Amino acid sequence: MLGLAACLSGCAARVPVSTPPGKASTTVLDVREGIATYYGPGFHGQTTASGARFDMNAMVAAHPSYPFGTVVRVTNLENDRSVSVRILDRGPAARIQAEGVIIDVSRGAAERLGFIREGRVRVRIEVLEFGDP
Repeated sequence: MLGLAACLSGCAARVPVSTPPGKASTTVLDVREGIATYYGPGFHGQTTASGARFDMNAMVAAHPSYPFGTVVRVTNLENDRSVSVRILDRGPAARIQAEGVIIDVSRGAAERLGFIREGRVRVRIEVLEFGDP
């Protein structure tokens, strides 16, 4: 139990942090680490929780709590590839969150991040701009 608490306490920063050297100069508003999955063909063209149509090739994602319109940078911690996505849907499902999944990205974002074959990967998400609540 103590190990889990120690792990969880290190997974999310709650104060703005500066972007590391070599990255674009941006204030990061929130940081979390966990697992990303992707969703695509089965949801393509469907209406999302925000009311927008889901485009599996767009740079978009689902997050359980960030406001719609929030822009986050997702970094694959295995290959250091990053992409910025806009939150337009809710997810992942609660049972998937229990497995450590913190974000579902579109198939297009997953391709750029390089984890289509694996289906899930360890990531860092950094909030660059919060959407309207």
